[in-house]
Amino acid sequence: MSAEALENLTNPEAQRAAARSRAYAALAQAFEYPDAELCDASRSGELEKALRGILEAVDPGLCEDADWEALADPGEGDDLAVEFTRLFDVGASGPPCPLYGGLYGGARMKNMEEAVRFYNHFGLTLSESPRELPDHVTTELEFLHFLCYREAETIESGQDPDAYRRAQRDFITRHPGRWIPLLRKRLESENPMRFFLELVRRIESLLALDRAYLVGLVGPVPDKASGGSPSATAGGGGPGRSIVPPPGNDPH
Repeated sequence: MSAEALENLTNPEAQRAAARSRAYAALAQAFEYPDAELCDASRSGELEKALRGILEAVDPGLCEDADWEALADPGEGDDLAVEFTRLFDVGASGPPCPLYGGLYGGARMKNMEEAVRFYNHFGLTLSESPRELPDHVTTELEFLHFLCYREAETIESGQDPDAYRRAQRDFITRHPGRWIPLLRKRLESENPMRFFLELVRRIESLLALDRAYLVGLVGPVPDKASGGSPSATAGGGGPGRSIVPPPGNDPH
């Protein structure tokens, strides 16, 4: 099933999964290093309008407390790029707000190895260019984009989607759902440009809503997860630029 096919789904549950897939993809793209194109989209209001529509399609509640003006204010010139570097890229002992989940408590190598097991289980590998580590925020969001895409595909074809739902629930719980709230707290202490704080707040809200939705469908995460192993079997499809899909359908 192609990305275009996601626009013509007939099953309401598949439509919701497709909306969630688009939301994860859009937020991952918005959190890449800010170039002129992103800044122009922000200043014109195009970015705010697009994200608002995408999140409302998932659940209108995701937009109720949003600071949309922040997403339409990238500052002057290269302000946004300079702020991105200050917050996420540099610092005497590392950046104040790293975008790598393994740096927020626990053993980072173990965290990355677990994330890679999730990706490999679905036939995915990390892209060589651009190269991001497995615990980077964009890599993790793109993986959720992929899982939601496969969920929509599975539902539309009349098959059981619960394996993909369990994988999403487990991954959110063990990875971005665990550390994105900690990233948001660090950002708040750094007097950041509102643009980045609002992006992180939208990601945090989507993850919390999604986890609750998935728990309602397939139950809570088992008390003793089996070493971070995904709860589904692999198959085609494809996520964003940080992850390379196996041969098959590509949602882009």
